Amino acid sequence: MNRHCKILVAAAALLSLPACANEAQDARPAADTGYDAALAEELGADEYGMRQYIFAMLKTGPKDAEITDPDERSKLFAGHFSNMGVMAEAGQLVLAGPVSGENGERGIFVLNVASVDEAKALMQNDPTIAAGIFTVDFMDYYGSAALMKINEIHGKIQKTTIE
Repeated sequence: MNRHCKILVAAAALLSLPACANEAQDARPAADTGYDAALAEELGADEYGMRQYIFAMLKTGPKDAEITDPDERSKLFAGHFSNMGVMAEAGQLVLAGPVSGENGERGIFVLNVASVDEAKALMQNDPTIAAGIFTVDFMDYYGSAALMKINEIHGKIQKTTIE
């Protein structure tokens, strides 16, 4: 993992939820699981404990191979990680991390924003995207509202800060 990364890489498998709970044909109340209505409301959960996000896939951009100066790349990536920190602090970046894609995929963001247009506006602040190191594909994502707690929990388990 890049030493500048300040955001937790979280696996969706952390939450073993049905893939399409919003389309469940056989909906019924959950077993007594300690449902917390106040927490569900705080996290914006629907009746299935899910909510809408925007998923962003960062891919290798057209200028990645051209920007080879180590100092320039270091500056661009410092800005990239700084922007991620700003979005996380604002509650807009739910989780992020690198991926080992074989088709140019480089990383993911799950964004707590209302629309793809809002997500695109946030990405304009990322210098690696502006420079063409990355491009971004966006799509709607329906996932557990519990993802909203990842950054809070990560702060409690992170022993060393990555600068």
